[in-house]
Amino acid sequence: MAPLRFSANVSWLFPELPSLPARLRAAGSSGFEAAEVGWPYGEPPEALARTAQEVGLQLVLINTPPGDREKGEMGLGAVPGRQAAFRDGLEQAVLYAKALGCPRIHLMAGRVPQGADRAAVRGEMETVFLENLRHAAGVLAQENLVGLLEPINTRITDPRYFLDTPQQAAAILEKVGRPNLQLQMDIFHWQIMDGNLTGNIREFLPFVGHVQVAQVPGRGEPGSPGELNFPYLFQLLEDEGYKGFVGCEYQPRGDTVEGLSWLRSYWDKRGCPQAGQ
Repeated sequence: MAPLRFSANVSWLFPELPSLPARLRAAGSSGFEAAEVGWPYGEPPEALARTAQEVGLQLVLINTPPGDREKGEMGLGAVPGRQAAFRDGLEQAVLYAKALGCPRIHLMAGRVPQGADRAAVRGEMETVFLENLRHAAGVLAQENLVGLLEPINTRITDPRYFLDTPQQAAAILEKVGRPNLQLQMDIFHWQIMDGNLTGNIREFLPFVGHVQVAQVPGRGEPGSPGELNFPYLFQLLEDEGYKGFVGCEYQPRGDTVEGLSWLRSYWDKRGCPQAGQ
C-alpha cells in the first residue's frame, strides 16, 4: 500500500513566521510536498503560487471566505440572508484556487445566528445550505474543482457551528447529489463529536476528499499526548485505500520543525524519501 501524503496547513504551522510565503518556504524545507491554507485572501495569489512553485509545493486546499469576522461570522454557506455574500465569496475562492492550482475548496457552512435556537432554525439553515451547495457544485464543476464539507465540533471549538457531525454532513451531501462535493474529515472534530473513529472512517471514507489531523483534546501535533493512536489511524487509512492528502492542522506545542518528529518517524518507517530531511 502506498504511504500517506501529508500537507502542511500553513495557517496553523510555523506560527513564528509572519507571512504565508515564509511559512510555505518552511514547509517545503521540512519535507512536505503539499500545503493548505485557510484564508489566503490577504496575499496576492500570484505571490503564493510563485513561492509554492519555487519550493516544490502543491497547494491542495483553501477555504471560502469567512464573512464578517467582526460580527462573528465563520462561513456563510448555511446562513439565512447571506446567500449573495456566499456566492461572492465563492467567486473569490475560485479565482484563488485557479491561480494557485488548488483543486479543493472547503465550503464553510457558518454559525447558527446569535441568539437563535439551533433546533428552531435547523430546517431553514439546511434549506439555505442545500441551495448554496447546488449553486457551488455547478460553479466548481465548470473549473474542475471539488467542494468540501467539514463538520466542526460544537463541544469545544465552535458551539454555534451549523455542521457538526459526519452523519449530518453525509446526509446533506446525499440530498445535494453532486459528485464534485465531498466530505472533509478532520479527525480532531470527529473524535470529539462522535468517537467510533474506526467505524466512521470505514463508513464515510468513500465520500472523503481530504483528511486533517490533530491530537485530542489539546489540538497539538499527532505525536503529543492525547486520546488518539495515530500510528493505528494512519495504518487504517492506508488499509482502507485512502489516496488523498492528510492535512496537518494543529497547534504546535513548541517549535514546529522539532514537533514534526512524528512525521519523520512515519516517513522513515514507510521508506519515504523525506525521511532523510
